[in-house]
Amino acid sequence: MARLLTSCAAGLILIPAISYADDTQIRFQLDWRFEGPSAPFLMAAEKGYFAEEGLDVQIDSGSGSAGAINRVASGAYEMGFGDLNALVEFLAENPDGPGIQGVYIVYDGTPAAVFARKDRGIESPADLAGKTIAAPTFDTGYRAWGVFAAANNLDADAVEWQNVDPTLRETLLTRGDVDAITGFYFTSLLNLEERGMSEDELTIMPFPDYGVPLYGNAIITSESFAEENPEAVQGFLRAFNRALGDTIADPEAAIEYVKNRDGLIDVEMETRRLKLALDGVVDTPEVRENGVGGVDDERLSQAIQLVADAYDLTSIPSPDQVFSSNYLPAQEERMLFPAEGE
Repeated sequence: MARLLTSCAAGLILIPAISYADDTQIRFQLDWRFEGPSAPFLMAAEKGYFAEEGLDVQIDSGSGSAGAINRVASGAYEMGFGDLNALVEFLAENPDGPGIQGVYIVYDGTPAAVFARKDRGIESPADLAGKTIAAPTFDTGYRAWGVFAAANNLDADAVEWQNVDPTLRETLLTRGDVDAITGFYFTSLLNLEERGMSEDELTIMPFPDYGVPLYGNAIITSESFAEENPEAVQGFLRAFNRALGDTIADPEAAIEYVKNRDGLIDVEMETRRLKLALDGVVDTPEVRENGVGGVDDERLSQAIQLVADAYDLTSIPSPDQVFSSNYLPAQEERMLFPAEGE
């Protein structure tokens, strides 16, 4: 994550595709840099899946979910990719602002995880009491710490937080300056290994494995754009869903579309990052039963309440404000993994 992009530093990538004058223009804001998990978006653009839906899509790299949400809310982008929990927070803090909704859940579980040094005697959540944890202020693990703590009978105030720049987070842990960090599983694990720390030296606690039922990242759009361009939103989701299926079938081939956007990536590392994301937060029992993209209404309501409590929100958006299933492809098209037991 610390390496600098050159050709992509400005974050702007114009995807070559067949387009026509009457194609619907969609500016799409990713949550982060062009890395493994962005493969299906870039594939859908380069293979012409968006163009086949009558869409002219421009994909930009990002700098966090909050930025993606704010840029969609401002109208600078029609659609984006961001953490659903950050969206709940945005809607709560802007009750009279522009409506922004998730329309396709990509990460069925939050990728947030705790990475702790075993040599500090940390083997379980209880061992984090009295320890120092580092994270950026926007990090999902930091923001949703109260949910993790409550799920594991840990006083949320029992740890000391050190808010740091994301480029320093893993370095602080490897140097032993802090006892633990929070970060996306498929990001921090690879960053730590890159800095010389092996998985055997770590106690890793993915939030979903420790009782946290939050959703992760979703494709988002403004209510106004979706209402005015329902076919465009549906077409975008069909194209993405198609590319996600291709990505699941052949992750190695999918990474080539990331490399085409940023020739400086480490192909082996980004392939592993993509596989970690797919295996960890995309391929879940719920997804195998119901398909990718959608939500369970009861779970979504619970997640919103948990976020409201953890973030100390003064207003709570309704599930319908947070997510709309109106634009999803048919369920049979979203069954991208075999059902459990098959």
